[in-house]
Amino acid sequence: MRRSIVWILVLFFVATAISYSFAQTIEVGIVLPTKDEPRWIQDEARFNDALKTAGYSAEILFSQGSSAREKENVEALITKGAKILIICPHDATAAAASADEAREAGLKVISYDRLILETESVDYYVTFDSIAVGAAQAQYLVDKASGTGNPLYLYAGAATDNNSFLFFEGAWNVLQPKIADGTFVIKNSSKAIDLQGKAELTRAEMGDILGQVTTEWDFTTAKNLAEANLTVAEVADKGDVFILAPNDGTSRAIADAFADDKDIKSYVISGQDAEIPSVQYIIDGKQSMTVLKDVRTLVKDASDAAVTFLEGGVPEATHTYNNGRIDVPAKPSQVISVDKGNVKAAIIDSGYWDASEFTGLD
Repeated sequence: MRRSIVWILVLFFVATAISYSFAQTIEVGIVLPTKDEPRWIQDEARFNDALKTAGYSAEILFSQGSSAREKENVEALITKGAKILIICPHDATAAAASADEAREAGLKVISYDRLILETESVDYYVTFDSIAVGAAQAQYLVDKASGTGNPLYLYAGAATDNNSFLFFEGAWNVLQPKIADGTFVIKNSSKAIDLQGKAELTRAEMGDILGQVTTEWDFTTAKNLAEANLTVAEVADKGDVFILAPNDGTSRAIADAFADDKDIKSYVISGQDAEIPSVQYIIDGKQSMTVLKDVRTLVKDASDAAVTFLEGGVPEATHTYNNGRIDVPAKPSQVISVDKGNVKAAIIDSGYWDASEFTGLD
């Protein structure tokens, strides 16, 4: 009798352990950079909805700006049986080791929004047209400028993010001819001034400029850099200025710094991501524009690619991006330039954000 009870208990615990193991198994593992920016919280919610609707299990982990934690997250998802890894790398080069580990474990690797560099272990890249984003930001500045000698302040994202180079490349393509003809005069980067005669920059040359104007995608870093630039700038370098800001978070920080300077008469400033606070800034006249990258589209493209891989297919590719080792197949999504004139149509009427999030729309 006693022996029977022992065997029953053993079988119960074994069954429980097996059940728990299966409960923890997932099909799609997703690693995003941080929970500290609204953009990635949007992505989390939409990934959960998209994959649940498609009938697949997923788990989303955040790396909080740490490549080491990113690697731990990938290893955890591999352990849980993920067949697909969707990863937006914190550091594009450092993430190669995580991609290699996932590939060795048999996972398909989808590089999400930011391209993983220097590895052959990337199966697909889901992104917006990052060069088009930078071009849209720069074109807005060009369209608002008149005459010559307009002060131009350049800012960029983190040098560890390949997208920062693509955004800057797109912007430089549009701005450089207007710098060359005197419409704009660069005020905060000696490296950019040295290279202003070059229509096309090498990655190393862009890296030199980014080294002087990087915001690290950080609000405080951006504000401190803008304040430092304004502190050393002459009164003649201020007045009516034009500012290339890489995204919405840094745009708000830089705009605040310029708005507080008594020698700034007006500013035109770019952004991207259509974050709620920046849409409000646009409505209030504190930020000039943003580039809407509809995360719904990007999440759908990534989720569809994951499902296609799971079902044994190959996702559609309309483009390739070279990551230093291979040409990675991709399907870049389109972007929309948004300012006060079309903010209601692009943001509210499209259903991207609800009107209740904002004041002053009328």
